[in-house]
Amino acid sequence: MARLAQTAGLTDVQQEILSTVRDFVDKEIIPVATELEHRDEYPQQIVDGLKELGLFGLMIPEEYGGLGESLLTYALCVEEIARGWMSVSGIINTHFIVAYMLKQHGTQEQKDHFLPRMALGETRGAFSMSEPALGSDVSAISSKAVKDGDEYVLNGQKMWLTNGGSSSLVAVLVKSDEGHPEGTAPHKSMTTFLVEKEPGFGEVRPGLTIPGKIDKMGYKGVDTTELIMDGLRIPVNRVLGGETGRGFYQMMDGVEVGRVNVAARGCGVAQRAFELGVSYAQQRHTFGKPIAQHQAIQFKLAEMATKVEAAHAMMVNAARKKDSGERNDLEAGMAKYLASEYCKEVVEDAFRIHGGYGFSKEYEIERLYREAPMLLIGEGTAEIQKMIIGRRLLEEYRFQG
Repeated sequence: MARLAQTAGLTDVQQEILSTVRDFVDKEIIPVATELEHRDEYPQQIVDGLKELGLFGLMIPEEYGGLGESLLTYALCVEEIARGWMSVSGIINTHFIVAYMLKQHGTQEQKDHFLPRMALGETRGAFSMSEPALGSDVSAISSKAVKDGDEYVLNGQKMWLTNGGSSSLVAVLVKSDEGHPEGTAPHKSMTTFLVEKEPGFGEVRPGLTIPGKIDKMGYKGVDTTELIMDGLRIPVNRVLGGETGRGFYQMMDGVEVGRVNVAARGCGVAQRAFELGVSYAQQRHTFGKPIAQHQAIQFKLAEMATKVEAAHAMMVNAARKKDSGERNDLEAGMAKYLASEYCKEVVEDAFRIHGGYGFSKEYEIERLYREAPMLLIGEGTAEIQKMIIGRRLLEEYRFQG
């Protein structure tokens, strides 16, 4: 077993789960990932395998048919999957965030209705906050819900939905002024709706259109889409938690655990980049010896390994903090920020070690080089993480004058 990125204090069950996932990644994902990625092909066979392993219900409580595991276990599984192919980890992660939001904030009827099917992977989740014009400014969303009897009518355009086409349940954040007088703070007049739909593209239910996949530089295979609501009618019992005005807090709770998982993805991609770099450095010869014997390459490998180890440690700390029931926005922000930045740097160093061959599509590092940038912006940019970290530090270290 590799020495890097080990996690102390795991139970026998956790170790068995991780061993199973690692074996699946090595046998079922890594051998086909680059070919599927180059074709931008949805990894249906891989997803079916993950369903059989029960990973879609990993954190869903046992009473709903899930495995009832911790965020730490889940994050470590995501790390392994991202090591194989980051796009697959995105398919799992987005589903997980919706399941987590339901578990934490849903009504009993909503939990009973959705979670058993989500645990089996029969219902797969996506969530939607962003819009074409707002970037990281969630308070500026313009999509709106207006109450009409026992239903709400939703209108607006959303952007950057992972699993937008393949999902059958989307948690959508919109403005809802009903019950919130004019002048209410924007974040207090937002509501999350649970929107059921048919998988696929085009009009997937009356008033709801998924136009098609967005063509991306990397992060291929997984479907990233827009979502257009035009007179979409949703019954009142599909307001998450049954109460309007709570959507912003519900989404931020989901994004907080999502940041731990983006950090885990960064750790996984960085680990794979290090593996590729250290392996190639021992095979490639220049000036009569393997390039791994040149001091410059050894320094680079040392820096890469240290970054892998540091990012993994911060990710594990953030997950354990959340599992303990404590507030972890500081730790999650730090872990996401560091892991995504280090991932980019480790991947680039592995790319440099490969020299000209790193630019060839025959080598796996080319794919990683295009995938790593997504982690810099997913679940909040580095600048957003720094804002969160800075504000929390000022809370913790308030000057007593």
